[in-house]
Amino acid sequence: MHQQKTRVEHLAFRSLAELIAQPVDAQRQLGYAHTAQEIDHQPETWIETAIRVDSRQSALAEQLSRAGLTPAGAGGLVLTGSGSSLFVGECLAVPIQRALDVPVSAVPSGELLTNLDGHLPPARPGLLVSFARSGNSPESSAVIEEVLRARSTWHHLIITCNGAGRLAQYSTRDRVHALVLDDRTCDRSLVMTSSFTNMTVAGSALAWLGRGADYRARIERLAAAAGHILRASDRLANVARQEFRSAIFLGSGARFGAARESALKMLEMTDGRVHTSAETYLGLRHGPMCAVHDDTLVVCFLSSDDVTRAYELDLIRELNRKQLGTRLLVGHDIPHDIVRSPDVAIDCPGLSSVGDDLAAVTDVVAGQLLALFRSLTLGLKPDAPSNDNVISRVVEDFTIHARYVQ
Repeated sequence: MHQQKTRVEHLAFRSLAELIAQPVDAQRQLGYAHTAQEIDHQPETWIETAIRVDSRQSALAEQLSRAGLTPAGAGGLVLTGSGSSLFVGECLAVPIQRALDVPVSAVPSGELLTNLDGHLPPARPGLLVSFARSGNSPESSAVIEEVLRARSTWHHLIITCNGAGRLAQYSTRDRVHALVLDDRTCDRSLVMTSSFTNMTVAGSALAWLGRGADYRARIERLAAAAGHILRASDRLANVARQEFRSAIFLGSGARFGAARESALKMLEMTDGRVHTSAETYLGLRHGPMCAVHDDTLVVCFLSSDDVTRAYELDLIRELNRKQLGTRLLVGHDIPHDIVRSPDVAIDCPGLSSVGDDLAAVTDVVAGQLLALFRSLTLGLKPDAPSNDNVISRVVEDFTIHARYVQ
């Protein structure tokens, strides 16, 4: 009976603004006090992060130079992290590679522990960029230790939200530079929201070195575009109350990283009750389309690039023709002819001026809000949705098996 009453109380809240307007004690009792605030304050924290990172541009440029990441250099750049922190790297790999004209890849921290030789060539220099909210996950520091021992020509850049974490303490070591973001970005909720987007904003500065004013202006436009999504939270809440048991998130380029992160947010905040996956638009045809049923929500992050969008719209029209799933579409100037009942389109003015690379950040905000309201609809507590404590804010310690010994 208590669970049923709680579910009704949750459903009474129709927007993010209504959730935040509740007394703090009520927010804590219903289990969303941290998550709602951390989603809401993102745009203002991005601007603060851009200012902080811009003041460190010379240090970042020096780190790239030392790692051989220059037009004449032979260095490579690897972006790493675990879970959401890895998806930060997936959002950034394409735009950074395009801007720097050097090989860039996103590799899970766990993969570096188990297969370092396959990802970091021993005969070449490079820069390993580690993303971490707390910096206390066991593989985060283990990877730094392993690479410091086994790759003398590799340098390290740590981007973290926790200055007191284990990872940040490596800033005193040779070949390591740490960029610690404001403590407000270090989410207290189990799930990563503000920390994810702020680390993405910070990492994107690597694609804007020497153009600090342009970088800050672009982040300001990004914050304005995200405001449209936050103000549309009531419509996302309505989508979250639909009867769907699975969700597939679609994105192209950097926005595939946003699809991956949004799928994880839905999975985490619903305690696995909504089955999720992420795909590229063209990849959906190669098997995964068989998982799109009547009770499947297909979330489409639409590109602003004409050619990319043409491919995406073709796929959406195919889903319409085959009458597969219902859709949530997020983008700018969404064509009316692809939106059918009961689909929902969230139009985001200004998103095209931000560009697809950074639009991954606003996509994730939509994914966060959708997951938040779905969690509440299911009677769960978004701050700690795992009823059986299967997952926790920081992964518990596990045995590290060293491959390289000094």
